[in-house]
Amino acid sequence: MGTPHVKGKHRRKARRRRARSRICLRKGCGRKYLPRCWNQRYCLEPECQRQVRRWQAARRQATHRQNRFAKARHAQAQRAYRQQTKFASQVVRHPEVTPARGHAAKVSLPLLCDRPGCYEPPVTSIRNPARYCCHACRRAVHNVQDRERKWRSRGTLDGRTKRAYEYQAACQQRLRRRSTSASLSLRAPPE
Repeated sequence: MGTPHVKGKHRRKARRRRARSRICLRKGCGRKYLPRCWNQRYCLEPECQRQVRRWQAARRQATHRQNRFAKARHAQAQRAYRQQTKFASQVVRHPEVTPARGHAAKVSLPLLCDRPGCYEPPVTSIRNPARYCCHACRRAVHNVQDRERKWRSRGTLDGRTKRAYEYQAACQQRLRRRSTSASLSLRAPPE
């Protein structure tokens, strides 16, 4: 005799949802892609990935250059280099082609916009330091962060209540739009 077969409540296995297509967050890309994981922000094109890594390196470098210790270290290295070149005898054959030295060669890079791939400096603001160069960049990054926040809070009580409020507000907004479009269509045309 085998093991007894007990029929309990049978639950169907939940089907795995297929993710919707997204638009790549990198500025200038705009490709649609199917994400492989919930927090994928960029398409998997090699050129796009290379551009994102390049932007991240430029941003790290710009942030590093704002650090006062890095500025002091760079100034000390430049002083040592000038001392070294002063003692070395160099004959310049074409003085009009020589590169600029000292303050003439100094290029200051400002901080970059927070949207990946955007090399524009943030707008200047009197009240608080801005992080984005324009409204479109700010909106794109906030949409991605909002989607990731909702995904992380999914399944929690707090997440469910917030989503219920969002759905209710969206439903009311749709109803308002419908009522205003219906009232516009019922009006008599002007004569």
